[in-house]
Amino acid sequence: MNIAVIGASTGVGLETVKLALQRNHTVITLSRSAIPLPPDPHLKTIKGNALRKEDLRLVVHMADAVIVTLGTGTSRAATTLYSRFAQELTEIYKEAPRNIPFIILTGFGAGESIHYYSLPIRLIFRLLLGKVYEDKTRMEEIITSSDLPWVIVRPGLLRNQPLTGSYRAETHLYKGIGIGAVNRADVADYMLKQAENPTALHNYVSLTGR
Repeated sequence: MNIAVIGASTGVGLETVKLALQRNHTVITLSRSAIPLPPDPHLKTIKGNALRKEDLRLVVHMADAVIVTLGTGTSRAATTLYSRFAQELTEIYKEAPRNIPFIILTGFGAGESIHYYSLPIRLIFRLLLGKVYEDKTRMEEIITSSDLPWVIVRPGLLRNQPLTGSYRAETHLYKGIGIGAVNRADVADYMLKQAENPTALHNYVSLTGR
């Protein structure tokens, strides 16, 4: 498959690229930064901006599936990155709809999932990450109200640990859901599997380590 990874230079995006190459996919990346991997004939890197229509259109039209792992790093400042990206993506899709899956990373705490943390954690979460997650929520709203074939992936706290393949994916929110930490490599594994075989289309998927 030709799998596009948007936001591929670090974190879950970079883990997704590594895993996709190991599974013999052709990977097309879009990132403002260089991808810190050795040259690979199956890796096509495009240095560009996910908010620029021309760059985004090029990558999407080359892909059989699109994985979005945009992030703002450690910044806790208010941002419009996610919602602006979602607007650009949905406009491109309207121009030339393609029946391919879009697997989009946000985080547990976006949208209604914030209410499934305990009250103390919810208060701390809003204090530390509230401004960033407000825009992640806006991205979710734009994507899910569009015609894109989407999967929204909401992991818990991300850890830098190796792939285990042992994690829990929940497609419904319920009292006591218990979403905790999960390895970035395991999030990448889930997103890649959904790109390969999208069984959770039009679902919000919460991810946690077991």
